[in-house]
Amino acid sequence: MITAERQSLLSGEIAGSQTRAQLMGIMERIADEFGLDHVTIMAAPTPHDLAIMPLVLESTLPQQFAREFDKHQFLRHCPILPKFANSVLPQTWNLGESGPSSSFDCPDKMHELMSRFGLLMGTIFPMNSVDTGRYLLRYDGRRAPLHQVELNELGMISLHAFDVYDRMRRAETAVPNILSARELEVLRWTAQGKTSIEIGQILSLSDHTVNAYMTNAIKKLDCVNRTQLVAKAIRLKLIN
Repeated sequence: MITAERQSLLSGEIAGSQTRAQLMGIMERIADEFGLDHVTIMAAPTPHDLAIMPLVLESTLPQQFAREFDKHQFLRHCPILPKFANSVLPQTWNLGESGPSSSFDCPDKMHELMSRFGLLMGTIFPMNSVDTGRYLLRYDGRRAPLHQVELNELGMISLHAFDVYDRMRRAETAVPNILSARELEVLRWTAQGKTSIEIGQILSLSDHTVNAYMTNAIKKLDCVNRTQLVAKAIRLKLIN
């Protein structure tokens, strides 16, 4: 069970996350603290969805598992997901050792696939975005079912983590046109290792003006320095 001190430390690290990758690294550690092996953030499926891969935003699950899962369209047979239609409570499951259990009544081939990848139990927390989107935060592992106290603790941490993740997601969707053409031009040359003086010579600008463009771009993308700015711009596909 996670300690209050450890929970406070992890919550602080979640709040300080700057990128999705950094946040997912922390989420992996949190999963490990609870004896779980994988964590996934995904859009909640609709009755029309047949595959899970297009819904996954972040995950530590093996890609081969997802490919085989979608090959057989097992999303249609998942006994957990329909429960979210009428409930906002977390849902847990536990596979039977020799076949589908009463709490996870799935096709035999689906049971075999999940067992082969060690996904013997798990928990899904429903999450709502401020822009009305519906998402799921899922954990998988091979331990005994979570106790209620553990479930409550993991739920609180997950809610915090998703809030941070959702802010990142919404910020990224809002930035494609936030930088001016000149700011992007300066940013591209910076990504190629040019100094402000060199960029100024290339663009016929003073280094003071170049620095002003960089400062504006750093503020607009909520970064702390040029290195982080370039990394974020590449991740957002603003520059190559």
